Amino acid sequence: MMTKCEREDLQRLIRQREKVLKSAARQRSAELLADFENQMGQEFSFDQDEVWAEAARLAKAVVDKAGEQIKARCREIGIPDRFAPRLGLSWRNRGYDNLIEDRRKELRRMAQTAIDAQEQKAKVQIELSCLEAQAKLAAAGLTSDAARGFIEALPSIVDLMPRCLLPKSRVRPIRRSLNVY
Repeated sequence: MMTKCEREDLQRLIRQREKVLKSAARQRSAELLADFENQMGQEFSFDQDEVWAEAARLAKAVVDKAGEQIKARCREIGIPDRFAPRLGLSWRNRGYDNLIEDRRKELRRMAQTAIDAQEQKAKVQIELSCLEAQAKLAAAGLTSDAARGFIEALPSIVDLMPRCLLPKSRVRPIRRSLNVY
């Protein structure tokens, strides 16, 4: 059996652990948001990847060939080269969502909401684990059956918030008359 002093030391350690883990959860949220911002702000060059570079080379060859056809047709119908339409190839360094300000704002809100939910879930898990540790610690120091019975009688979250508000045995089908039950 633990001494009272040992239990008090462990209680302080558990409270400190909870505080540090919650700070770590806030820090992790900040890191996730920064990572999201970095991903959204990333620019990509066509030649930084072999597959992209080859695709760009092949596309340029097709565009150049089509440009020659357009140029030849313009000459046939009498359009001078300096006024002739041109076909070009361009590479966008960012995705479509990154180009539009409203969409970036929406993506930021979505990311922030998801990160906040993850942080809140982590904090609840931290609190539950620390509470469980404190309960075990307290139970280790209990000497009477009445005290142990009190701890065991405390309701769990499942008891406090069941999936269905009414037990299945008490759920009755709704009837179409005024006398529902």
